[in-house]
Amino acid sequence: MTSSDETAFDPAWAEQLRERVGSYLDGRHDGRGLRVGIACGRFNGGVTLRLLEAAITTLRDSGVDKSDVVVAWAPGAFELPLLARAFAMAARPFDAVITLGAVIRGDTGHYEVVAGECARGVQDVQLTTGVPVVFGVLTTNTVDQALERSLPDESNKGRESALTALEMANLLREGVFRS
Repeated sequence: MTSSDETAFDPAWAEQLRERVGSYLDGRHDGRGLRVGIACGRFNGGVTLRLLEAAITTLRDSGVDKSDVVVAWAPGAFELPLLARAFAMAARPFDAVITLGAVIRGDTGHYEVVAGECARGVQDVQLTTGVPVVFGVLTTNTVDQALERSLPDESNKGRESALTALEMANLLREGVFRS
């Protein structure tokens, strides 16, 4: 969700840029031929399952074959970067990795540590491996906010994470990035 109309991406304006540059790269949501790993946190697993359902449905609807989707469960969000790294460095390569989970603020400082280190770790994995690793971990103040972001509709962050994974995998496959 965008905070205002003024910050929203304008596709018409972007289309005009195509004529002004040598190459204009824009990833697609076509999943045919892509292999995707999904690392899920079991803590707050009821929310994670809702995110996972949306991600799997989106991948399937985008053409990813079910045999090319692998799901693995970690105890919680803190462990997701290690699982994401295992996917990114697997002997049989994954084109993208999606991390899903929910960190909900409580009465202690645990939230800041888990949410921050999970995000940092996910970023580290994608930058060191070159494999897109999508941060689909909800970081919310309340359970209600987590449930709202995991509704079975277009606003589900698991759906958004799957689309991001496909877009990044396809973008990185485009010609100018190949050696």
